[in-house]
Amino acid sequence: MTRKNRRLVLLLVCGLGLGCATALVLSAFSDNIVFFLSPAEVAAKAPHNGRSFRLGGLVQAGSVRRDTEAGRPVARFRVTDGAASVAVVYSGVLPDLFREGQGVVALGSLQGDGTFRAAEVLAKHDETYMPKEVADALKKNGHWEPAKGPPPSADSWALLTGKTGGQK
Repeated sequence: MTRKNRRLVLLLVCGLGLGCATALVLSAFSDNIVFFLSPAEVAAKAPHNGRSFRLGGLVQAGSVRRDTEAGRPVARFRVTDGAASVAVVYSGVLPDLFREGQGVVALGSLQGDGTFRAAEVLAKHDETYMPKEVADALKKNGHWEPAKGPPPSADSWALLTGKTGGQK
């Protein structure tokens, strides 16, 4: 083998090794990336069942139900962004600041029946804080303009639950 051929083989082996390493890194990233979705985005195009993502919005007023299953506390509630709402089931103790009308981000996956099974629930930490993703979703749906003051409470929104008033 000539010197030129050895260099070519070495370059090809290095390129192949670099390509394999890049493919492995990208594969690991795709498995660990967690997307944020608002309830309206989930209603428009639901992710695959079992795919983890963050669901953010406000806890819909009157939707919180607490129960126990096998000795563990279970909470059922709805998360809304004003345009749509998603039923959430969380098994565990909710954060102290969790309550109706407050911002929340839940990490979990969508089940076959359309409910969101949360593995983790995060609540806002003071009266002025709102997760960036939740604020963006509220602005996008036209429910909040920061220049006009704080966001309205979730119970003041008219949820779009279907066609009303004889419209088709």
